[in-house]
Amino acid sequence: MFGEARRTLGRGAYVAYFPRPIPRRLELPGSTIRQLADAEASLGRLAGVGQIVPNPELLIRPYLLREALSSTRIEGTRATMAEVFEVDAVGEQANADVEEVLNYVAALNWGLAELGALPLSTRLIREIHARLMAGVRGRDRTPGEFRTSQNWIGAANSTIETADFVPPPPEELAALMTDWERFANEEPEMPLLIQDALLHVQFETIHPFLDGNGRLGRLLLVFFLIARRRLSAPLLYLSAYLERERSRYFEALHAVQATGDPVPWMELFLTAVDVEARDAVRRAARILELQTRYRDAAATMATANSLALVELLFEHPVVTTRLVEDRLGVSRPTALRLLRGLEGRGVLTEGEVGVRGQRRYVARELMAAVADEREGGEW
Repeated sequence: MFGEARRTLGRGAYVAYFPRPIPRRLELPGSTIRQLADAEASLGRLAGVGQIVPNPELLIRPYLLREALSSTRIEGTRATMAEVFEVDAVGEQANADVEEVLNYVAALNWGLAELGALPLSTRLIREIHARLMAGVRGRDRTPGEFRTSQNWIGAANSTIETADFVPPPPEELAALMTDWERFANEEPEMPLLIQDALLHVQFETIHPFLDGNGRLGRLLLVFFLIARRRLSAPLLYLSAYLERERSRYFEALHAVQATGDPVPWMELFLTAVDVEARDAVRRAARILELQTRYRDAAATMATANSLALVELLFEHPVVTTRLVEDRLGVSRPTALRLLRGLEGRGVLTEGEVGVRGQRRYVARELMAAVADEREGGEW
């Protein structure tokens, strides 16, 4: 149903996988249908949160960072949320791993901003890919351009003959990506989440770029739901679940290619939607609770800048006096007085001095609400 492996023609022939067009109908077992109902219900509750939160930006940045961190870690990076916030707070040069995380966030934000002008198309995908790969590993592998040479997936020293998987030859890409784009904008005879899952496995099978296919494919999972108005904002971070289940994730994608069985991937994807949507709703409630408490604490300081600092914390849970000066337009003594005022009210904790001598202040409860344990770091 999904394709076949066969030998290419001509000199230097090799075995590659030739995908078929994405199926427009799919029969799924009852167990998968039940999982679909659970995932749809959880996704609906999360979509409702996005509609009722007065300021969705309050949730978007931490959720985007969770998605970016998990997706890049699947590809081998070791960045933590603490390191990302450190770069924000102190203004230091990001290391290579953090740069990949920041690129992921920037690429998704750029793509979302362009959705009004461009449909979900191969042109848009190429533009997102160019931003995803700018200045990071793979930047020398034609970012933003579909590959014109053969790639393969395998161990570091594998060859095309010993690779685990060889995607279709480059001359097949134009027709395959045209079909992918058409399917992404159709109303097929299947639920939207099933359509999303099929788009992902087909994209990873085609592997249209020389590098960055995994990150971009996972970015498109949530991007598609926003493009089709199932979510109003990127509040779902599926890569967190896929990272925890990395082996099952790769095995499930491989099963589609090797046996034509989409059920393991469908069920893994639907479980990811269900689990992470419910987790996102819980985190949203905690973040909103903290916002109310922090605002109440700031109100006792009798200055408008204290409320502005609270809003800044939800964008930057780690701050320095320099960051507060720049963002709030206040003097250094005022910035320090504001920070110590919130520290005295239990909102901030004074952290260690950075390498440039800047003292950091951390909203620890907020960090705990948006980060996994391993992402929090030591302050």
